[in-house]
Amino acid sequence: MPYGLHEQLEVHEIAAFKTICMTKSKAMQALVSDDALRQLLAEDVDVSTRQLEELSEILSKASTREGIES
Repeated sequence: MPYGLHEQLEVHEIAAFKTICMTKSKAMQALVSDDALRQLLAEDVDVSTRQLEELSEILSKASTREGIES
C-alpha cells in the first residue's frame, strides 16, 4: 500500500528530529566527564544511527512506490 504524502512528511520530520538528537548526544560525549553518562550517550548514538537507517529505508521505499526519485 503506497504511503500518503502527509505520512512521508511525518517520517521525514521524525528523521530530522532524530538527527538533531543524535548530533547533540555525539557532541555532548566530548564534554561530559562521567564515564557512565558518556556510555549512555554512546549507546544513544548507536541506537539513533540504526533508527535513522530504518527511517531512511522507509522513505526510500515510499519514494520509489510513488515514482519519485530523491
